Amino acid sequence: MPVNVWHTEGMPVLELLPVRDLQSCCAPITREPVSTENAERLAAALKALADPARLRLISMVAAHEDGEACVCDLTEPLGLSQPTVSHHLKVLVGAGYLTRTKRGTWHYYRLVPGALDSAASLLASV
Repeated sequence: MPVNVWHTEGMPVLELLPVRDLQSCCAPITREPVSTENAERLAAALKALADPARLRLISMVAAHEDGEACVCDLTEPLGLSQPTVSHHLKVLVGAGYLTRTKRGTWHYYRLVPGALDSAASLLASV
């Protein structure tokens, strides 16, 4: 699977692949040694989750009525500003954990089916 690499201030940056793509490229890390490239991809996907606000956002979206929430429904319960919440949601969308649809001026977010299972299975010891 090709990796898109670009350079920022002279440093190479790997493109963050969605979790569903990581599932297809990587075996669980306990079955065989993980390659450097796959370790970087997995670490980036897990880093998107490794923030208390993002974990809460995933939980709030999944638990919201119909499993979908507007950013306007998330700012007050999370206690963060709308731009900060939008940033966290953008990271989660980019990592493949959430999808985003626009209706009027608002964005609505939904958990990608199986995205958390895919990330968890890469760490499985079975």
